[in-house]
Amino acid sequence: MSADAAEPLKGRPTGDAEENEGEGGRGLAKSLTLFNGVSIIVGCIIGSGIFVSPTGVQEKAGSVGLSLFVWVSCGIFAAIGAYCYAELGTLIKKSGGDYAYIMEAFGPFLAFVRLWIEAMVVRPCTAAIVAITFAIYMMRPFYPDCEPPPGMVQLLAALLLLLLTAINSMSVRLATFIQDFFTVAKVFALVLIIFTGAVLLCTGNPVYRESFENVWEGTSKDFKTASLAFYSGLFAYQGWNYLNFIVEELQNPKRNLPLSIAISCTAVTVIYTLTNVALYTAISPDEMLASPAVAVLFANKLYGPFAFVMPIFVACSTIGSANGVIFTSSRLFYVGAREGHMPMVLTMINKSTRTPLTAVVFTGFLSLCYLLLSDDIFKLINYIQISYWLAIGMAIAALFYLRRTMPDAPRPIKVHLIWPIIFFIGCCALVIVPILGSPKDTAIGLLIMLTGVPVYFIFVAWKNKPQFINKVSNYGYSSARTVK
Repeated sequence: MSADAAEPLKGRPTGDAEENEGEGGRGLAKSLTLFNGVSIIVGCIIGSGIFVSPTGVQEKAGSVGLSLFVWVSCGIFAAIGAYCYAELGTLIKKSGGDYAYIMEAFGPFLAFVRLWIEAMVVRPCTAAIVAITFAIYMMRPFYPDCEPPPGMVQLLAALLLLLLTAINSMSVRLATFIQDFFTVAKVFALVLIIFTGAVLLCTGNPVYRESFENVWEGTSKDFKTASLAFYSGLFAYQGWNYLNFIVEELQNPKRNLPLSIAISCTAVTVIYTLTNVALYTAISPDEMLASPAVAVLFANKLYGPFAFVMPIFVACSTIGSANGVIFTSSRLFYVGAREGHMPMVLTMINKSTRTPLTAVVFTGFLSLCYLLLSDDIFKLINYIQISYWLAIGMAIAALFYLRRTMPDAPRPIKVHLIWPIIFFIGCCALVIVPILGSPKDTAIGLLIMLTGVPVYFIFVAWKNKPQFINKVSNYGYSSARTVK
């Protein structure tokens, strides 16, 4: 890692110059339409979260009414955040998303912390969560009425991570084929659940409406505990800011970026809310708390001998999500290396397979480490969310800072300040309140995040460091053959 390369992006084009570069043929082609933008956001958001989070939301919310309120509120909150990011994305047209925004506003140190959170915490921890979800759903048909043997879920999750790491190391084409093949499964599973729930509510026995008779019964009266329900809900909406990573490829971003955000966030909120309504038609709140595999329980109750299809579809969904996390994480390492924030060894591309071998292996290794840290999905979500929302809050703070320091810069999209203020307050609440509600999990998440501070000062900021530190940082790079 180089300290000299870790300068802010102040001298780099952020506005029209960059756009003209793309139009002139030297940059990325503006090939993404409005439909492409919507499909990218929807595809990134909908993953394993909707099959995991209902239990976590219900556990902390305590009632059906508050649970559904949380799902709708999380969708609205994500939409507000995405709207704020639309201004940043059309002002600073750089790859890297909020990493680039923080670099521009606050310089390399906070940008490095953001990169560290995403690359070293959020992505690998997400892969571990998805792998555990896969294992839970795959084991449920074999152990429908009891828990699997100790260690079985972790072993199966570890095998999935190892397999996907190997595939992404061997072939880009095979990895993308797996991604395309398994994407349709998650949408089909949700549509199946929603359709079944609609039929039961409209034509079924009154027993299917029992969960909605006293929707506020059992509501958690502890504000600190209830606030943790938003962590599980917002985990399912994660991905709302991914379009900002490719905004320079979007046609007419002034129109299509906010439209893509509005359409996709509305669609996902409706799908998620209707999915939970459908689940409550056949599953009582108490049953939901007793089963982390709610979709399988739903299918067992309603689909009879065809119930086996649900764990298959969910498992396919989680395979696609885990593969996507591992596949895309290498981009973060490239962006970091460009700014001197990552060891050069992590940018190596295998000459024969054309894959970012070391970055993929390193991501898989970190995912396995989080898997060993805890096999409790909701603890892992708490670890990841405290770091995630702290970083998102920094990006929104960058919006305020850039409004003051770059008041005359061209902003194709300029949001009313009330929206970033609301969102920033929400981010602060998501960071502060869980410290009181779940101090141990929060402390672990913050400690993981703060491990990046000594790394920055030793490997990036320290200009006159001993030569052996540089050798450790870039071990293996000099002997490797890379493709530029």
